[in-house]
Amino acid sequence: MELIGKAALIVIDVQKSSESEEDFGIPHMPGGPERVARIREVIAAARAAGVPPIFIQEVHKRTLLDFGRELDGTETVHCLEGDRATELAEGLEPLPDEYHIRKRRYSAFFATELELVLKSYGAETLILVGGLTDVCVHYTFADAHQHDYHLRVVTDCVGGSSIEAHDASLRAMRYLQRDCWCTSDEVLGTLAPLGAAA
Repeated sequence: MELIGKAALIVIDVQKSSESEEDFGIPHMPGGPERVARIREVIAAARAAGVPPIFIQEVHKRTLLDFGRELDGTETVHCLEGDRATELAEGLEPLPDEYHIRKRRYSAFFATELELVLKSYGAETLILVGGLTDVCVHYTFADAHQHDYHLRVVTDCVGGSSIEAHDASLRAMRYLQRDCWCTSDEVLGTLAPLGAAA
C-alpha cells in the first residue's frame, strides 16, 4: 500500500454499538467485534508510525432536533447523547493530543472542523476505517475525494448495513480512486517500518 505525502487515519464511528449484534437503530453486517479488534491494531500501528488518528463520532441530541432528514430512510433513532452504545468503543479513547470530532451528519467533513485539522497535519493521504461502509464511510470518502485527498479504505476494517451494501459501496469508491482498496495486513505492513524508524 502506497502512502502519498503525510497520512492521517480517520476512525469513523467506531462506537460501542459497533461491537454488538444489536442494531441500535442501524442495521449492520456481522463481524463487528473482529473488525473493531483489527481497527485497534491499525490505530496502534499508526500511532507508532507517527500517523495521527482522528476519531469521528456520530452523536445526536435527545431532542432529535439535529437528525434532519436522517430518519427518512431505514435507520431509526440512534447515537443519542448519553447512551452507552454511542460512546467510542473500548480501547479507542483518543490521547490528549489527538482529535475527537463529533458530527451530526453522515460525512465527517460536513459542518465539522475535520478539514482544518487535516490541513494542520499537512495530510495528503487519508486511511479510512469504521462504519458504515455504505453510509458514513462512503460519504466521508466522497467528500475527501472532492477535496483532492488520496484515499485508502481498509476493506476488512469497515462494515456496511449489509454485506451487499458494503460490497457495492466499496466498488463505488474504487470507481472514484482505483487504488483505494487495501487490507489491514497491507496497512500494518506499510506502517511497521515507519514505526521502527521513528
